Amino acid sequence: MVDMTSSTMRAVTQLTFGGPEVLQVSDVPKPVPLPTEVLVRVTAAGVNPVDWKTREGSGMAGVLGAPPFIPGWDVAGVVEETGFGVTTLAVGDEVYGMPWFPRAAGGYAEYVTAPSRQFARKPKSATMEQAAAVPLAALTAWQALFDTAGVTEGQRVLITAAAGGVGHFAVQFARLRGAEVIATASARNASWLTGLGASTVIDYTSTRFEHEVSDVDVVIDLVGNQDDTSLRALTALRPGGLLVAVPSGVSPEVRSAALAQGRRFSSFLVEPDGPALARIAAHIDAGDVHVELDRVLPLDAAGKAHEAVAAGHTRGKIVLRIG
Repeated sequence: MVDMTSSTMRAVTQLTFGGPEVLQVSDVPKPVPLPTEVLVRVTAAGVNPVDWKTREGSGMAGVLGAPPFIPGWDVAGVVEETGFGVTTLAVGDEVYGMPWFPRAAGGYAEYVTAPSRQFARKPKSATMEQAAAVPLAALTAWQALFDTAGVTEGQRVLITAAAGGVGHFAVQFARLRGAEVIATASARNASWLTGLGASTVIDYTSTRFEHEVSDVDVVIDLVGNQDDTSLRALTALRPGGLLVAVPSGVSPEVRSAALAQGRRFSSFLVEPDGPALARIAAHIDAGDVHVELDRVLPLDAAGKAHEAVAAGHTRGKIVLRIG
């Protein structure tokens, strides 16, 4: 139980870069909201690949600098206090968000503070754990598909690693826009992804997707440099088609190959976006979008959560229960 009168809070902290063992639950000062900020009592926090990469010293480590810090960006909880000037949220509102990214948000904690407009009211139909699974993954999918690629009805979209956190949202958002969705995933996830809206699912463990699909308009690559996925994806695009390289950006090799083949390319990094989260919440409440939870773990199992996400075989998202 969270002590709302205390000046301290429980949080996962790390004092050095390293393996999962560097994550420890500690008592740290409770943050205080500045003007335009809200204090959110966190009920659940999502775990993302960028979390374990940053813990090891890559990911957003170059932005955060050296530890100590509190990992995590995805949160869902209740507004406990509002700073001067806040008019969009009130004490008691149930909210979710991806505050501050790529700066430190301190999401694996009982409380966070951030600008009010980086949050939105959580989907009414979602549990706090489901809501915490949404922000970073869903915003990545939404912004990559619509703000970066401008996907429209009738286009063909290839999504790699489609069964993961970002991927399962990308499949659903592209389908909602009226695109034809081609997904890569393991065979065990094929029927599930078809149910989410994929018209074709290619088993990446047995088939090279570039041998099965061509002339797509957009590739949302959620794998990156591993197994030359972005490089291979170029051959699946139509001339003038767009590769959006999400986790690893566009390497010099991919850039050169894309220019030689007449394909377009874009690196990508997600940004906080309260208005987009409000639109996503409406889709979830309308039953248009499903949130997949792989598992929910307690705060002191953050290291185990990182190990599971790093293994790369989760379906949907892993979430930490905090409050």
